[in-house]
Amino acid sequence: MEFLKSVDTEWYKQRLTGAMLLLVMAFIILFARLFYLQLIKGREFRRLSENNSIRLQIIDAPRGQLFDRNGKLLVDNRPSFDLSIILYDAKPIEEVIRKLSAYTGMPESELMSKIKKEKCSPYQPILLQRNIGRNALAAVEVHKLDLPGVMVEVKPKRYYPKKKRAAHLIGYLGEISPGELKSEKYPGCKRGDFIGKFGIERVLDRFLRGENGGRQVEVNVSGQVVRILNTVDAKQGQNVYLTIDSKLQKKTEKLLKGKTGAAVAMDPETGHILALASSPSFDPRSFVGGISNEKWYDLVSNPYRPMENKAIQGQYPPASTYKIVTAIAGLEEGVIDETTQFFCPGYFEYGGHTFRCWHASGHGHVNVVKAIEVSCDVFFYNVGRRLGVDKLAWYARACGLGSPTKITLEGEENGLIPTAAWKKQRTGIPWQGGETISIAIGQGYDLVTPLQMLRLTSGIANGGTLYRPLVFSEIKTADGKLVKKGETEIVGKIPASSKTLELVRRGMWEVVNGANGTARGSRLYGIDMCGKTGTAQIVGRKEDERGYKKKLAPHFTPHAWFIAYAPSDTPRIAVSVIVEHGEHGSSAAAPVAREMIQAYLSDEKAGSDVVVLENKVVESAR
Repeated sequence: MEFLKSVDTEWYKQRLTGAMLLLVMAFIILFARLFYLQLIKGREFRRLSENNSIRLQIIDAPRGQLFDRNGKLLVDNRPSFDLSIILYDAKPIEEVIRKLSAYTGMPESELMSKIKKEKCSPYQPILLQRNIGRNALAAVEVHKLDLPGVMVEVKPKRYYPKKKRAAHLIGYLGEISPGELKSEKYPGCKRGDFIGKFGIERVLDRFLRGENGGRQVEVNVSGQVVRILNTVDAKQGQNVYLTIDSKLQKKTEKLLKGKTGAAVAMDPETGHILALASSPSFDPRSFVGGISNEKWYDLVSNPYRPMENKAIQGQYPPASTYKIVTAIAGLEEGVIDETTQFFCPGYFEYGGHTFRCWHASGHGHVNVVKAIEVSCDVFFYNVGRRLGVDKLAWYARACGLGSPTKITLEGEENGLIPTAAWKKQRTGIPWQGGETISIAIGQGYDLVTPLQMLRLTSGIANGGTLYRPLVFSEIKTADGKLVKKGETEIVGKIPASSKTLELVRRGMWEVVNGANGTARGSRLYGIDMCGKTGTAQIVGRKEDERGYKKKLAPHFTPHAWFIAYAPSDTPRIAVSVIVEHGEHGSSAAAPVAREMIQAYLSDEKAGSDVVVLENKVVESAR
């Protein structure tokens, strides 16, 4: 028994000794590993932990929304599922891209090309494609374990539910350029961000652009988010309430469809722009994800200039609409009065040249009111000759022509109001008296924009006040707090007495409502509309052997003008319309203005019996 006990004790000792040795060896290995990890590789793993395990993700802020004057939504935001890749996690990169291409159908060469173009930190996401479709999104989510470093970021993108409506006013977004990034104008922006490039989106970008947020996340070795540690919410941009009426804007654009030109409407008592349309237009949705070179080239090379806001950038001879300025200057300078008459035989002789009236057989004896009604060239030839070019220029400029209106949009053109000194400096040739004859009826060197003519029309309607055109009424935060209010601003006065303005208004009333008015085919029943037609010649029209005017090629035919306001006693809307190569203001431009006025006033006064009295046009009218 003692022998057996000593054997058992020895066996237990051996087992215990073996276990102790194994335990010691395990601790040695553990301590060796800890020594290796903590002291030898500790610095590297600390760096990897800080840059790989805990990361900061930016939360892009939604831009502010845009509304019309009645609170109708014009521009909104929608989620965009953007495909990105983090190079540090995507290893081996060639295999990851090959799988991504196979799962989504995106060309492998295109994906690799985008990666090679980027020079950034391996921890910074590289955008592979914006707004991927549902199929690609599903494929990435299903195979995300096979796609280390590949991620789908949900970001807000611009959404234009009205498509092309008010495109030249609203504008579009584009990716921020390196130069813009370096400037102080876009604080907080980063590469790949979209900012306003045109229209309201650009000029009010600092209000519309919100403040980005961020979240601190923990990721695994594949770059997949394990948990969210902390979040700072993004702040949405501020909402802008425009002055335009969406219904009137839609109607105006429909009226201009198929035409090249512009139409603008204003409230004469406030300067608020009610509609601003330029035709042809463009679709701002084309710019949402970045426009292709082919599409951009098609837009900028289009001969009808869809990217030009013709309401503020189109410069045209004012034609017979300028006769309003000549009438004001003549009456104020005393070279004519209410009773002054000139005889119109259909032509005017001056300096050995014959200047024709548009009405070949003449208008007979006409005073200033009648001359505006029938747009008699000879009457205004006489007034212009008595005034001289410099007097005409002074009144034109005082009426707001030849200089920017300072509307809250970029790219507005000046136009041109010539003087004798201007021509001498520009050409070295003295001013000729015959040039004044042409200037008096809005031909020659004169150039104006449709918006300038609109402001003049509004000034005549409201008694002489010239307002700065206003395109936004309020800017508010997302929760409705007022940030900025669009203030009505008086920038000048028409240099005319109340009597002079009354005579001009009477003439403009006769243009539409008189028996011989050049726009009598566009009169409205139930509302007195006042207006003035114009036909802006591009080239002179020669006569054939029988004395008839030769037909011009389409691109040489005159531009058609019409300016108007209504109602005549209490004006609530003023309109300026230009139709390029429309030839006659009465037949091409006046019907557009008539329909705009009818639509706005009828909608403003529901149930109104305003209808078109007659639909005929006066083809020969100026």
